[in-house]
Amino acid sequence: MPPRFFVDIPLSAPDLGGDDLLLPPSAARHVQVLRLQPGSPVTLFDGSGHEWQAEVAAMGRSEVRVHLQARQAVQRELTHAVTLAVVMPANDRMDGLVEKATELGVACIQPLMSERSVLRLNGERADKKAAHWTGVAIAACEQSGRTKVPTIAPVKTLAAWLAELPAQPAELASQQRRWLLSPTAAQPLKALSAAVAQETLVLSGPEGGLSPAEEQAACERGFLAAQLGPRILRADTAPLAVLGWLALQSL
Repeated sequence: MPPRFFVDIPLSAPDLGGDDLLLPPSAARHVQVLRLQPGSPVTLFDGSGHEWQAEVAAMGRSEVRVHLQARQAVQRELTHAVTLAVVMPANDRMDGLVEKATELGVACIQPLMSERSVLRLNGERADKKAAHWTGVAIAACEQSGRTKVPTIAPVKTLAAWLAELPAQPAELASQQRRWLLSPTAAQPLKALSAAVAQETLVLSGPEGGLSPAEEQAACERGFLAAQLGPRILRADTAPLAVLGWLALQSL
């Protein structure tokens, strides 16, 4: 299989190709690191849901030009969009969460801070982390075959995010399911899964869990609390377990 590269510019080649493209610096570096040569096949994607077959046309010290050959529409996304609203785990575990969630098909990740958060980010540091996680997601897309890069939303506090979240009247429940992962919830997640919706929004807390007041605030915004079984999962494991379960159901 040819190596796959994300390019952060729109690819507008016709279905049968015929255009040359100067690769952006990030993709060009990957080509050079792999020591590809003129004539080597590559696959490009720009996040639009298509792939372009191409081959290396010319290589310079810092520039790589490819010849676009054919555009292909592919479908490797989940049957419905899943957003993970995650209170960020500590010790760089967020990197692994973003990587694995991307492989499993997440559409959006919303990093949050709560009352019991260990990792707290603000200002320029938060912006840099979000940009870093976008890079992690891009690399995971290149590896896993996805053609759409999940959105990494700006870091927010849980309170601010809940306040901005549109209210969810009962008649709109078929458009978006809202699940709150809580080890103290009375019902298992399986009890909520029968409801069909166009989108699923999963809220997961930090290492110490959400406070009772935060859980109550989430429930007031339409979230239904559910637990994942008798074992207590890590903050970075619980949302991935739910996402993996949803991904398998979409096969």
